[in-house]
Amino acid sequence: MSENLDIKDGSGGNEQAELKKHLVEKLQELNSLTNAPPLARARMQLDVAELLVALERKPEAWALAREACNTALAHDAWKDAVEACDVLFQCEQKDSVAALGMGVWLAVSFPVDPELTLAMLMHVVEETPNHSDGAALAAVTARYVIDLRADDEQHESLGFLANNLIARVAERHGNVRDQAALDKWMDRLELRDPQIFLPRLGQVVDVIVGDAWWFDRDELRNKQH
Repeated sequence: MSENLDIKDGSGGNEQAELKKHLVEKLQELNSLTNAPPLARARMQLDVAELLVALERKPEAWALAREACNTALAHDAWKDAVEACDVLFQCEQKDSVAALGMGVWLAVSFPVDPELTLAMLMHVVEETPNHSDGAALAAVTARYVIDLRADDEQHESLGFLANNLIARVAERHGNVRDQAALDKWMDRLELRDPQIFLPRLGQVVDVIVGDAWWFDRDELRNKQH
């Protein structure tokens, strides 16, 4: 596809003007990458797509981020694929919620940066009704992934965010306001054993994505072995 996007005029303050200027620069960089490695081009497409989202040009952002996602998946670049799914979710298009689900699946299934995984799972919490168990499963999975993957420098700050996320979800889901109630809530929802809560999160992701999967999950899982 052609990346010669036009730079549209429009009202806005200094921030909009800065975003448009930055977009022009990034488009020039992208158009100069004709012979660059595919992943370098995909990362630049994501940079452009993020700016387009900020400028409310979401259909254009979707097209670029979708192409970047395909490239990342083709090269087993899981972090880049998840970042593409994050941008696609922000595009607010027909399949944006499905893109979130696919991004969550990739972020949990592969050794992706725990900070990015936390961000994707936080989107699930925000998108899930208060009474649904999906938010609880997302929050506790975030804590599990952080414990599993975060280095010493990341662990304290990300763990704090994940704990706050669990507490917030518990309060809205079960009116939980103290540690004793939190412990009971965790036990009642079986949120302590990853052998139980991870498959349940997988079911939530299946509902989010529906029939819109862009890749074969079994095929990608086999690449881990």
